[in-house]
Amino acid sequence: MAIATAVQRGHFVYVYDEKGRQLTAIPAGSQPGDGLQGYTGTTVSVRRGAFIYVHDERGRQVSTTPAR
Repeated sequence: MAIATAVQRGHFVYVYDEKGRQLTAIPAGSQPGDGLQGYTGTTVSVRRGAFIYVHDERGRQVSTTPAR
C-alpha cells in the first residue's frame, strides 16, 4: 500500500492510501514545531521534541534523527 497523503489534525498525523482509506494514525507531539514534516509514497516524517521520527505506511518507526 502506497501513501497518497498525510494530514495532521490536532495531535495526530493521519495517513491515507490512494483510495482514501486510512492506513494509520501517528502521534504528532504537542510542543511548538512538533508535527508532520513531510511524506513520500513510502514514509511519513513527524517531529516530536528534539527528534524527527520516520514511519512506514503501517505506522512502524523505521528511523530517528535529531531535529535541527
